[in-house]
Amino acid sequence: MAKPTSASHESWLPEANLTSADFPLTHLPYGAFEHEGRQRLCVAIGAHLLDLYACANSSLLPPSLIEACQAPFLNPLMALGHRSWTLLRETLTSLLHVDAARDRRQGAEAALHSIVGTALVKPALVPNYTDFYASLHHATRVGRIFRPEQPLLPNYKYVPIGYHGRASSIIPSGMPVIRPIGQSRPSNPNEKPNFHATRSLDYELELALYIGQGNLLGTPISITEADSHLFGISLLNDWSARDIQSWEYQPLGPFLGKNFATTISPWITPMAALEPFRVPATPRPKDDPEPLRYLHSEADRQRGNFNVKLEVLLSTSTMRENRLGPYLLSESNLGDLYWTPAQLITHHTSNGCNLQIGDILATGTISGPAEASGGCLLELTRNGTEPRLLPTGETRAFLADGDEIIFRGSCEAPSQPRIGLGECRAMILPARG
Repeated sequence: MAKPTSASHESWLPEANLTSADFPLTHLPYGAFEHEGRQRLCVAIGAHLLDLYACANSSLLPPSLIEACQAPFLNPLMALGHRSWTLLRETLTSLLHVDAARDRRQGAEAALHSIVGTALVKPALVPNYTDFYASLHHATRVGRIFRPEQPLLPNYKYVPIGYHGRASSIIPSGMPVIRPIGQSRPSNPNEKPNFHATRSLDYELELALYIGQGNLLGTPISITEADSHLFGISLLNDWSARDIQSWEYQPLGPFLGKNFATTISPWITPMAALEPFRVPATPRPKDDPEPLRYLHSEADRQRGNFNVKLEVLLSTSTMRENRLGPYLLSESNLGDLYWTPAQLITHHTSNGCNLQIGDILATGTISGPAEASGGCLLELTRNGTEPRLLPTGETRAFLADGDEIIFRGSCEAPSQPRIGLGECRAMILPARG
């Protein structure tokens, strides 16, 4: 059995103290769940969730936080700002610490629910969704497939590339994804395009950056202030129909090949929990241009990224029928991104665009430098030309109906308890009609 955490990080919940725990006392990610027909906010601790609505009703929280913690979504809490986020985190840490007063511990115990068997739902209202393209390794490998003579376009190393996605089709982990139907490129240029269910359904391993504090229209966020606008992160799967995407994306970019579904994890890891896992921004090769002045700060260069290890796993119908565990497709790390989270926020608002509380900025596919660390099947199979062989003898160029994709993430650092981001998963269902 894994060894427990140090006494300073110890909870009275034993499973929260194991080094293998995703949700130790130092994590406390936010989520939401269904309880007696209502949606309630919670934090995860060990194998349980702590009901914030119940805590608010039991006078376990400061009066200034009660209304926000009784809300069904995190947006009112986000709106209160950093002081309130810190106050709530300190209150919950004290409440769940091994040295908590007996009466407060008893109150917290009454507000606990097992995560297993609980219906987790989207924890925040998302007004807007922007998807970036922040991995140089992903952009280069995709470029080699479609533009071998010029894999990267001239603007990539100057501009954090992004597009506005569809917030209405963001769905919670566990909800199935229906195979989309759309136009795709005809095999003969003189023929009409096809219109059928996608034959090139793909996932994209990403992280969601939740905006906790917005900005006024016409007022850019500077690179030195960008971090203060972040509330937390979660796993995100930007599903992609590659055949639909490749036919429609010119001249204006992604549309129906992307907006049919985006899956998010039920847990939002607060930025305070990520502080011990900060790492420098990825060093730029000597021949690369320096970021323009508005995208550069020494603090961001020194500590602007995070060591978040990421995994993609695939479970097919055949695997489940034979009681086989999911197959690991790839591993990568958030720290390999070319552009940092702060640079994404700063660039997004550089023209005066107003971010809103609850907005999601997605990183784009997170791929590492090794070919095997690609964050999507487009990379791993070279657009389907080199299918992956699975332990069952099956092959996958792209996803089949009945496949389930699972994302996992974790953070580790010396003298710090490990934290896990939980899972982001969804199964593919056949197209309708």
